Amino acid sequence: MLNRWLGLSALVILIDQSSKYYISSHFASGESFTVLSVFSLVLWHNTGAAFSFLSDFGGVQRWLFSFIALAAAAWIVWLLRKHADQILFCFALSLIMGGALGNLIDRIAYGYVVDFLLFHWDAHTFPAFNLADSAITCGAALLIWDSYTEKKHGTTAR
Repeated sequence: MLNRWLGLSALVILIDQSSKYYISSHFASGESFTVLSVFSLVLWHNTGAAFSFLSDFGGVQRWLFSFIALAAAAWIVWLLRKHADQILFCFALSLIMGGALGNLIDRIAYGYVVDFLLFHWDAHTFPAFNLADSAITCGAALLIWDSYTEKKHGTTAR
């Protein structure tokens, strides 16, 4: 059962890295292409964490976030083994692990994370993100949903 969840994480990594490769090979840094009036493709290099948090921290954040991603992945593998029969829980964790490792690959290879999805409204923009970030966000939302449905149905705590 563990292989199924690791395979899902690998698929997230593959899709994430493929999309980043495509954007990086077709855009110059900072270049953008408007797809819809509220959505653009753009190539941004993010040296920080989500929403460029700590991006001006002098480079130490690269290794800090790399360590956090590796520690999280190890903990997630342990959780996947322990709770292999809990499908939604494991699905969510697999998305999170795939996203974290997808961004880790960028940090190690380039020193930054490739972001390319940009939503905007008039002069307001939401910080650019990527498919790995989306997988992490969806996984976290599914974990919240799983914890709610678990309590609702009265199952035992993890």
